[in-house]
Amino acid sequence: MVYATVYVTARETQLLSGSATEQPVAAWWETAVVYQVYIRSFRDGDGDGLGDLAGLRERLPYVASLGVDALWINPWYPSPMADAGYDVADYRDIEPSFGTLAEAENFIAEAHALGLKVLLDIVPNHTSSEHAWFKAALAGDQEARARYIFRPGQGAGGDLPPNDWRSNFGGPAWTRLSEANGKPGDWYLHLFAPEQPDLDWTNPEVRSEFEDILRFWFDRDVDGFRIDVAHGLSKAEGLPDFGAQPEAPVHLEPHPAWDQDDVHEIYRGWRKVADSYEPPRIFVAEAWVSSNERLAQYLRPDELHTAFQFDFLRAPWRAKAMREVIDDASESAAEVGAPSTWVLSNHDVVRHVTRYARSQPGHLVESGWDRSRWSDEAPDIALGTRRARAAVLLTLALPGVSYLYQGEELGLYEVEDLPGNLRQDPTWVQSGYTDPGRDGCRVPLPWSGSEPPFGFSSQAGSAQPWLPQPADWASLTQESQERDPGSMLSLYRTALGLRATWLVGLTPVQWIDAPSGVLAFRRGAIECWVNTGSDEVEVADKEVLLRSVPAGAAGVLLPDEAVWFVES
Repeated sequence: MVYATVYVTARETQLLSGSATEQPVAAWWETAVVYQVYIRSFRDGDGDGLGDLAGLRERLPYVASLGVDALWINPWYPSPMADAGYDVADYRDIEPSFGTLAEAENFIAEAHALGLKVLLDIVPNHTSSEHAWFKAALAGDQEARARYIFRPGQGAGGDLPPNDWRSNFGGPAWTRLSEANGKPGDWYLHLFAPEQPDLDWTNPEVRSEFEDILRFWFDRDVDGFRIDVAHGLSKAEGLPDFGAQPEAPVHLEPHPAWDQDDVHEIYRGWRKVADSYEPPRIFVAEAWVSSNERLAQYLRPDELHTAFQFDFLRAPWRAKAMREVIDDASESAAEVGAPSTWVLSNHDVVRHVTRYARSQPGHLVESGWDRSRWSDEAPDIALGTRRARAAVLLTLALPGVSYLYQGEELGLYEVEDLPGNLRQDPTWVQSGYTDPGRDGCRVPLPWSGSEPPFGFSSQAGSAQPWLPQPADWASLTQESQERDPGSMLSLYRTALGLRATWLVGLTPVQWIDAPSGVLAFRRGAIECWVNTGSDEVEVADKEVLLRSVPAGAAGVLLPDEAVWFVES
């Protein structure tokens, strides 16, 4: 497979060669661009309809050609797949449908040879119900049982759950077991699916086990971990009731299951493990908390390195809202000496092409709320794509770390019309078939050809992909965009190449006065201007380094356009 090279003009070469300025040297993880691989939807190497390690290894040169610095791999461990691998049965091996441990080790070496760091996903809040510990607990092993959260029920005969907590996927967060004699027994906690029992992190054996799991993968040259549900490991003492359900998502409200202060001691132990390696390994937290001040506590110098800035992902396409998020996030992270970590899409949220394709609210957006609008307002994908092109220039111009979700570089949109019988996200079932869940952002990538399955498998006569692709993706394949200078793929490659030279280090944002609806800031020799409004805006006729609308006009910032200018 041949991948396109980004070509620059003679003037651009001159500018690039003269752009270097004295910058404090930042660690790689402070400024990296990380490509997220949702492995079962990336590339099928053996023809069974599921992405796997063989497919990922085959397409590693493509990932490297984008100009990213690292990959984050969603869980690749053995799993019954009740929640797409986030129900882990064995943390020290590879899911057989993805490959083998030896293949994983080869993948890590091959990625490193291409200059790419490798981050894995770790799932410490819960295991699979098929994990050896939980199976032993169900068999009566009291030591194993103490590693999970079992409680007697309330009410007559213990028929009521121990408290009023709800699962993040819908329904109660407790399931009652039957004793060996068939009588109803205790309840166990699962803040997600019933197949994902929560661990008890007050148990020293749990802490010791996960620190050993970290070492197992660090010894295999993994560069770091993304921590799933990083805010959920510690629960309030006594597991008190939550009370009345607020309109806002529970993870953004104070809750006895989330963001408890005791969690920070766990991560101090993890940091010691990471720092014992040379070079030190790193962490990025998925922490849904109530404020950026609370998020910053995870980033203190003896805890985690980075944490996703979800307020940025949740911000509507409105200049005022985006600026407020950028300021708040940057200031809070700077107070503890950490970089901000920006993300537009991931495997849990509606793809941002589609988020931006509908009318934009005056508040931060939740994916559940966004999905609830699908039947009320048809998406304008052309508009969403135009805004997404501008959004990536905004994101890559900001100081800190950027994460890209596989397929966003192709301009993929959310697949909203998946048949209900094919949906696999537990949210679909546990919500009583009212919330379609997250499968729409997880549809397998289109690589080549003019009709589904778009070259998803490298094997002739392969099985159909595990989720169907829309026929409209024919214009969004990697092959169709590879040599089109106006494609989303070309925009990403060019922006990443220019970022690596022009937007190095952690130079902070300096805001520039701009008309309503416009974001404008300076970083080093670059000015980034973004128009989120519906009218053209006149700007000074400066030298353009890159613009999101290829046919943009000099001295004008078009609606839903972003431009990188070079200071004269």
